[in-house]
Amino acid sequence: MNSVASAGHQARGAARRATNTRTFDRLARFGMACRGVLYALIGILALQIALGGGGEEADKTGAVHTVAQQPFGTALLWLMAIGFAALTLWQASDAIMNGSSDTAHRAEGAGRAVVYALVVGTIMSFLLRGTTGSSSDEQSKDLTATVMDWPGGQLIVGAIGLGVAALGVYWIYEGVKKKFLKHLNTAEMSPRTRGVVEKLGMVGYAARGVIAVAAGVFFVHAAITYDPDKAKGVDSTLRAFADTPLGPWLLVVVALGLVVFAAYCFCEARWRRT
Repeated sequence: MNSVASAGHQARGAARRATNTRTFDRLARFGMACRGVLYALIGILALQIALGGGGEEADKTGAVHTVAQQPFGTALLWLMAIGFAALTLWQASDAIMNGSSDTAHRAEGAGRAVVYALVVGTIMSFLLRGTTGSSSDEQSKDLTATVMDWPGGQLIVGAIGLGVAALGVYWIYEGVKKKFLKHLNTAEMSPRTRGVVEKLGMVGYAARGVIAVAAGVFFVHAAITYDPDKAKGVDSTLRAFADTPLGPWLLVVVALGLVVFAAYCFCEARWRRT
């Protein structure tokens, strides 16, 4: 046990030394800006869908295709890959350095690292093979179908759905209570700037939360009906908002919320504690 603990301390020490540099700090902040670009593109694609002009899927694959179509698109994608790779390393090292005293924080950091690594994989797949692979909708359905074939798979899918919905509720709570401010160097902001950042974070986190809650509900529905096709990724979840009695205007509101969250991400790139 002592050797295991010693190895853990050594790993955390190595991670701390590797990430406690100005270069890594700048790379991580660049990654946060890339995250903002990704959310902005997804929000814009969702707006296009709501207004009847959407061609690309409103998820990370659609965002990658959109960037690729721009002048110097390939160069921009390489930069985004570097930014998200830096975010992946930052979140992974953050999870390691927190030790065992903050399990929730470690789990959150590890989860974010996985998500950012998947974005890197999507970008690199397009750059190296010319394809982004499966969309978020296809991945959700494939994952659901695979898990449902496991013993107790229906319950596992239902639990995943409840977990995703709970995460969405937490994001909404985090936005309403302004919990995100604890991660920012608010002392460096003027009162007016802080007010703007607070509003961006509140609206942005609420929008993300609403999408996660809806996606979680679809997973639960898939589990109850034993139908993997009922599971939805980001694109189909967003499109589902347009099928409500409020019509496309609810999707417009949610899409604008994602654009607002993108603006908050750019604020994080400036004031986030690393």
